[in-house]
Amino acid sequence: MLTLHNSPELLPGPFKALRWAAITCGVLTSLFFLVNSAAAQSFTLDLGPNETGGPDSTTGRVIQLLLLMTVLSIAPAILMMVTSFTRIVIVLSLIRRALGTNTAPPNIVMMSLAIFITVFIMTPTFEAAWDTGIQPLIDGQIDEGEAFDRTSAPFRTFMLGHVRPKDLSLFLDMSDAGPIATPDETPLQALVPAFLISELRRAFEIGFLIYVPFIIIDMVIASVLMSMGMMMLPPMMLSLPFKLIFFVLVDGWYLLVGSLVQSFQGGG
Repeated sequence: MLTLHNSPELLPGPFKALRWAAITCGVLTSLFFLVNSAAAQSFTLDLGPNETGGPDSTTGRVIQLLLLMTVLSIAPAILMMVTSFTRIVIVLSLIRRALGTNTAPPNIVMMSLAIFITVFIMTPTFEAAWDTGIQPLIDGQIDEGEAFDRTSAPFRTFMLGHVRPKDLSLFLDMSDAGPIATPDETPLQALVPAFLISELRRAFEIGFLIYVPFIIIDMVIASVLMSMGMMMLPPMMLSLPFKLIFFVLVDGWYLLVGSLVQSFQGGG
């Protein structure tokens, strides 16, 4: 009997990429807090034998544990902020509302589809972050500060490729970052929110295009019912099967998912 061990070489492609995504997000977030805490003013309440405090003291261990728990709690939010998940999940939610099926497909199906599409799109970014930042850190070749810079670089490149210059300029002007010589010097505290509002804008643009044909179907059905004198019959009840068959005939899921993936591969 063939026994599968928990080895990256034996994992299927999607699950291997999903594992890389989770590990990359957790390590990136923990490195962010470790790097920023190292630059902050030290506050020592030593509970161990080390009188000067430090990472080997009891206080240092407790703080590291608290930071790790914080990282684990906000890792999903960080993953949504710096990936394609925001645009995808909003578009999938809007298509369900446009169809008029508020509970079909269920939320768990829509979220699962959004996650796996995100993993498919972000796999090159996850692999680059792992190979350049996390793996050298595990091997002891670099320290935490350099690992954070290397790990965040692929995500920075991804966000810079999809953020609107207008949105990025908004946050740069409101921050104290000053002039940016090169895109690689863009601070994450300005890049991440700019990327998010850019994704929201594009998701709403796609949602508008999705809604138009279904609104036309609703208007046609409502006009037919009024002409027949059946004003008491809700148009939404009768238009739902026509929306579903229209979506199936045009191969809606193929067009929708394909357009979403190509929108990221095309740099917008």
